[in-house]
Amino acid sequence: MSEDSFRRMWAELLPVGRSAASGGYRRHAWDGADAECRAWFREQAESRGLAYELDRNGNQWAWLGDPEAGDAVVTGSHLDSVPDGGAYDGPLGVVSSFAALDELRSRGAEFRRPLAVVNFGDEEGARFGVACIGSRLSAGVLSKEQAFELRDARGTRLPDAMEKAGYDPAAIGADTDRLGRVGAFVELHVEQGRYLTEDQPVGVAGAIWPHGRWRFDFHGEANHAGTTRIEDRRDPMLSYASTVLAARERARSAGALATFGKVAVEPNGTNAIASLVRGWLDSRAADEATLQRVVEEIRAAAVEHGGRDGVRVELTRESFTPVVEFDQVLRDRLARTLGGVPVLPTGAGHDAGILASAVPTAMLFVRNPTGVSHSPAEHAEEADCLAGVAALAHVLEDLACR
Repeated sequence: MSEDSFRRMWAELLPVGRSAASGGYRRHAWDGADAECRAWFREQAESRGLAYELDRNGNQWAWLGDPEAGDAVVTGSHLDSVPDGGAYDGPLGVVSSFAALDELRSRGAEFRRPLAVVNFGDEEGARFGVACIGSRLSAGVLSKEQAFELRDARGTRLPDAMEKAGYDPAAIGADTDRLGRVGAFVELHVEQGRYLTEDQPVGVAGAIWPHGRWRFDFHGEANHAGTTRIEDRRDPMLSYASTVLAARERARSAGALATFGKVAVEPNGTNAIASLVRGWLDSRAADEATLQRVVEEIRAAAVEHGGRDGVRVELTRESFTPVVEFDQVLRDRLARTLGGVPVLPTGAGHDAGILASAVPTAMLFVRNPTGVSHSPAEHAEEADCLAGVAALAHVLEDLACR
């Protein structure tokens, strides 16, 4: 039964928000594709007779049992995507959660604890620049005041986007009562690397590297591309480009990761020297000391290049997540329940990592043979996806039924 329900749900979600041009997905917070995904989630909840709830931060919950009882077992992930992202990052966890619940109910499992499936909003941060907004708000990691300051590329404020989509932004904030009723959260996710081997379709997460996002503003002087002498230019694009190269070298020498994946240019004209270049750095490392050192070295390189080019450099930290060690007791219980599956590190951030400060959390990974993620090439074989459903059902049975 779970195999049929998985295939049906996967086929329903597959076309939502998919770009015909790239083959990737554009499911961004509070837009049309996001609304379709949210409607789909609610339909899945109600068609199964689950109690549907929308929390104060726009996260969706589907409950089996009394949500007020406490010590609940929660599973799920997110449905939004990065720009032109893959099909599996997020949705695999939500679809697998419903399919695992279907499997347990088909067996006649008796639930001793409440169980919920959740869809956390705006996990990728593609629109407003901060990852895991829904779970950050709920855990109190992101304040209401900070959230209200967030704007997308068009200048739309987060609360205005929520209100336009039919949600109440005045209600957002820490949701300590709800999280206090959660006894364990288990998130299934497609692997975003190639640690799992051919005979290992499923693994357990050990820890998440510390990571963050920093915005570099390079302030130069707009001028004519065809008449301004090279020596008279204050071109921020030069400083930006030099900083991108410096970031790669600093990260490589430290065994860390540093990526400039987003850039905005003003006035953005082909025949104009830019007045401002904004570049967003994503950096990650195995420990916080290494991460801080790498970012500081990148900042120093940017200032040095800016001084050479007559460009002023400003650095703003937009988000930061410290190292996350998943709950050891829960993590070991999952590994033991699944028969000694591998325990993997990851450099990717997840809602489970944000919630780890408030509730016991753990993660399951499903093998990705390409090792590619945040791309249309992201993939998982159906057999491995179904193995993930079976593993999640086994875990939920152990946690909620025994």
